[in-house]
Amino acid sequence: MGEFVVDADVMARARFGTSQLTETLAGLRMLLSAQVPPWHRPWHDAHAAALRARLDDDPVGAALLRAAFGRTWTADFLTVPPTAPDLTLDEELTYLESLDDDAVRADLEVATGPVPPELSATGLARTAAGLLRWTWAHTIRDEWPRRRRVLRADVVARTARLSSGGWSGAIDGLAPGVRWLAHGRLQVNAHPYPPRDIRGRDLLFIAAHSRGSWVSWRLPDTFAVVYPVTGALAAGPAPLPEPLVRLLGRARARVLAALDAPRSTTALVAGTGLPLGSVGGHLRVLLDAGLLERRRSGREVLYWRSDAGQALLEASPA
Repeated sequence: MGEFVVDADVMARARFGTSQLTETLAGLRMLLSAQVPPWHRPWHDAHAAALRARLDDDPVGAALLRAAFGRTWTADFLTVPPTAPDLTLDEELTYLESLDDDAVRADLEVATGPVPPELSATGLARTAAGLLRWTWAHTIRDEWPRRRRVLRADVVARTARLSSGGWSGAIDGLAPGVRWLAHGRLQVNAHPYPPRDIRGRDLLFIAAHSRGSWVSWRLPDTFAVVYPVTGALAAGPAPLPEPLVRLLGRARARVLAALDAPRSTTALVAGTGLPLGSVGGHLRVLLDAGLLERRRSGREVLYWRSDAGQALLEASPA
């Protein structure tokens, strides 16, 4: 299994975040796949045909993608993590566009073996960047604000778990094959790769609307674990017990039902689809009624169901 060897300094600096390039790459991989989680199927079906048409007109790009996505490895030039939070896609693509053709072909050979004749062409980095920009512009950019709210909600929830349960609690359930092994070892996948010592380096955990997880790096200093945002958030809110709706109102019941774990106002907006002002008002009412508890975590205020709120939810038949 693949492992990162870490120390206390690495984990003290480690952080959760988002990335437009990572989100775009996750989307591109999903559009090329026939195995799509059900909550992503409508998006996939709306855009997959357009991508196929785009690749039919770009044989070099099509060959590049076939060579870039191996069974257990993706070409390194596509997966480089960001150097700072909240970069634009163009800013994140700067590194890729700086690579020469030999560097791109070397990464492709690691991913899937000898490159096909089509990839003797020049300008491979430009071709790859063009495909990523097309995917962003045609399938993700318009819904990025909503996507980012969902991703941010997951990041906030993970950060809350970190403050209460340490890294073991924060990483639990992150993705299949990812778990804290203790003694300075973090399992990052289930593949038989040798451990990689990243002590003294930076570690990121990047949330994405992805089909699975992967690791990436910007050598020599930055390493990342990309993980799929939880299906519950990606899929939208679950049905509510109708007696609870009649008692509290549908929006307020939605807020109470969403607070099975500590969440911020931002996370609730993403998870419920309600406006920010509406969520704030419902939180005040539920808090005053003794159905919620709250505490500050860094710059966020986190809310969760009190014992009374939990009892009320459990007493409402589905």
